[in-house]
Amino acid sequence: MVPPENLFGAIPIWIGVYLLTALSFSGAGYILWRRVFRLVMIGKRPDRFSPPIKRLLPAASIVVAQLKVLQSVSIRDRGGLTHAFIFWGFLSFSASYGLFIWADSAWRPFSEKVLTERGVEAFGFYLDVLATIFFFVLVWVAVRRWVVKPNRLSFDLTQKKESGYILMLIGLLMAFTLLTEGAYVASGGGGPHSTPPVGNAIGEVMIDAGIDGNLADGLQALFWWLHLGIILGFAMYIPLSKHMHLVGAPLNWYTRSLEPRGTLITPTDLETAEAFGAGRVQDFTWRELLDGYACAVCGRCSDACPANITGKLLSPMHIVEGIKEHVLETGPGILNGQDEQEKTPLIGTWVQEEALWDCLTCGACMRECPVGVEHINSIVDMRRYLVMEQASMPETAMNALLSMEQRGHPWRGTTYSRTDWAEGLDIKILADHPDADVLFWVGCTGALEQRSQAVARSMASVLKRAGVNFAILGAEETCSGDPARRMGNEYLYQMLAMQNIETMNGYNVKKVVTICPHCFNNIKNEYPHLGGEYEVLHYTEFVAELIEQGKIKPVATVESSMAYHDSCYLGRHNDVYDPPRQVANAIPGLELVEMDRRRERGFCCGAGGGHMWIEENRGERVNHVRTDQFLETSADTIGVSCPYCLQMFEEGIGAKGLEGVKQAKDLLEILDESLT
Repeated sequence: MVPPENLFGAIPIWIGVYLLTALSFSGAGYILWRRVFRLVMIGKRPDRFSPPIKRLLPAASIVVAQLKVLQSVSIRDRGGLTHAFIFWGFLSFSASYGLFIWADSAWRPFSEKVLTERGVEAFGFYLDVLATIFFFVLVWVAVRRWVVKPNRLSFDLTQKKESGYILMLIGLLMAFTLLTEGAYVASGGGGPHSTPPVGNAIGEVMIDAGIDGNLADGLQALFWWLHLGIILGFAMYIPLSKHMHLVGAPLNWYTRSLEPRGTLITPTDLETAEAFGAGRVQDFTWRELLDGYACAVCGRCSDACPANITGKLLSPMHIVEGIKEHVLETGPGILNGQDEQEKTPLIGTWVQEEALWDCLTCGACMRECPVGVEHINSIVDMRRYLVMEQASMPETAMNALLSMEQRGHPWRGTTYSRTDWAEGLDIKILADHPDADVLFWVGCTGALEQRSQAVARSMASVLKRAGVNFAILGAEETCSGDPARRMGNEYLYQMLAMQNIETMNGYNVKKVVTICPHCFNNIKNEYPHLGGEYEVLHYTEFVAELIEQGKIKPVATVESSMAYHDSCYLGRHNDVYDPPRQVANAIPGLELVEMDRRRERGFCCGAGGGHMWIEENRGERVNHVRTDQFLETSADTIGVSCPYCLQMFEEGIGAKGLEGVKQAKDLLEILDESLT
């Protein structure tokens, strides 16, 4: 696109271009500062910038390659591919603006000197074709968004008019690009800028229509300036719209947590903290506040959320957007020294308390999010505020927390001790055998819940057959604290965790094997923040190694077909997908069947985030929906590697009236059968 010769017949074109650009970018910068950055920095300020290289390279690859967007592409939803095409097209046109507008307006031959004439011809041809394709893509996007829309685009926030405005602006931008080229050709312009096929064809049409050279010159200038006006206008519009994600998403990915996905933010010293959790703008971290500005309002998180799918109030997208709206409403007053909390409380106004308790902390939202929003941290932070500042929580959650505080476990009605499950098995206690190579962390559910005690016994049997020198803590083991942490009682969590860390460090524990993914995630990823550094393995990882090393060999045939369910805290939060399947495939006769929702897209059993003890009060039960997904397969057994999941599926199968027809079993139980 060749720039016009001058402005008003006398002023060099570059003066107008750079003056308008400076005004536009200054305006955009001012809006960004007032509406975004100064408000975000009200939040607490953890370091999310170092180490820079470790952050920069993955973030750049995610953004430029559109990896998170493309992960969602399916036969039924190709929106990710469309978004990637538009983004890559945006990068192409951005390069052309640098060359043909800002550089060529200052020095006409710049682009030809940099690219050569042949390079300009090739690049112009590419842009010409790309602009034409864009029209068809935009039509498809409009049809898909407002006519044949997938479920994720049916949420109210995804239906804002600004999406239409952006599509219209992109369409006009492409039209003015082609019309500028056509008018240049019609004015008698030559050289490499006159060769793009569509622009050349438009120029021929203009000539055939009787448009003379002077009129064509005027039209070229008009279209060129309109083209520039849209670019500069869009730059100022970005901070005012959901397209702030063009700025927020790269920042979000750069400042992402480098911890494993299952790791929650560890608050500052609870003894000196002035407030617990997040109920006000200033209680959140700046990174949590940035999430709202990075959000693209695409609906992917809510569409993947098991709570939302089953009719609960929770919508992760609405949580994030609610926090942002609260920041926009109260932030300016806070900066002026006003107390805005009482006037417009966040929880109850912008975020519903029930929605916070609906969360299963399963991580489906974060896995699907293309812009790196960390929903779970914000939700749990608000739960902390409710529990520790307001003493507000579901009654069932209160009972579990009280039991953890008084008894060291959440199973309030249990009649078992920590070692009843091991009676008659000759299991070593670490206090008597401190030289044990492996600490078998039984967990509250494995030790105290009757059905899961069978899993603990199977684990002990497998370890013995493999000749592993292991021991348990017995009565010294207390709850890992995971349920307390996910339900918002950070103080209780740290008290329980520190007790366990003190015990394990006292025995110089090096290696821990768990049967519960929640204990596994907690001890592996969160205990190090409190001084508990251990090698932590889930039993599926440990047993898969034993089989590979030949220390155990399943020999007895198990005539059964099994659909394996990926536990959220084992799979999505810690990427342990293959070891359970390796164990299953090593068992003779066991047919492994995969469900549609599996691995990274697995569907929660409904027990995470404290929901083992929190009742569901709205919609379908999550475990019933997941049970239905199991029943869609031909398998007679649903295989799990989590005591919570085991209970949820047993209840789900029972609720369907299929006891004796279908069954739920832990992989350990099936493996133990094959070893006998």
